[in-house]
Amino acid sequence: MTRSVPTIPAALRLLQFGDSMFPVGAFAFSNGLEMAVQAGVVRDRAELAEFVRTVTHVAATGDGVALLHGHRGAVAGDLDRIRRADEAVHLRKLSEEARTMTLRMGRKLAEAAGQVAGDSMLDKRFRDAEPDGVPVTYPVALGALFAGLGLGEEEAFAVHQYGVAATLLSAALRLMRIGHLDTQAILYEVNGAAAEEYQRAAVADLDDMAAFAPMVDVLAAAHVHAHVRMFMN
Repeated sequence: MTRSVPTIPAALRLLQFGDSMFPVGAFAFSNGLEMAVQAGVVRDRAELAEFVRTVTHVAATGDGVALLHGHRGAVAGDLDRIRRADEAVHLRKLSEEARTMTLRMGRKLAEAAGQVAGDSMLDKRFRDAEPDGVPVTYPVALGALFAGLGLGEEEAFAVHQYGVAATLLSAALRLMRIGHLDTQAILYEVNGAAAEEYQRAAVADLDDMAAFAPMVDVLAAAHVHAHVRMFMN
């Protein structure tokens, strides 16, 4: 089946809400890289590239699955499906910092989207979050938002994966001796795997979500007690 080319307004919305400058606070997080650098796990370009590949893969098999279910729930007008996707993300965040990151960014995205784009399934889910006790999470909010904007689940997944990698590489520029061209080369390489990651995530259920990366979890736990921190995780 041939997919239609996004219209100019749709493409611009994709750029706007997928931009790293959109005010969700991503700049405050390093996705675990800060502790990886401090602990000597990531010391050079090759190790940085491997770390980015690992973290983006984990993002695809975990949060990426929930994002797709959030998008599909919003398309179907099914608030309970969106809520279950949020709950699945929240329950799988092992570290305090990872939970803080997804909840803070999810809340900020929902608040900003409500003001910019108006009423939507994401806005309804955000209003329901406090009384039902399940907080809004970033990947699910992103999926629901893109559904409301008329953007497909593939676009939402792509923006999510790009954001994970870009957050890591932006932090790397402040944490390591590495240049912009090196980080762009890593980003280009990692982006090449996104389509394959989507194909796997697209057929996964919430029960299939997996985020097995023990070294990243250990580093995240250690970061909580670090004496000097530039980033929140």
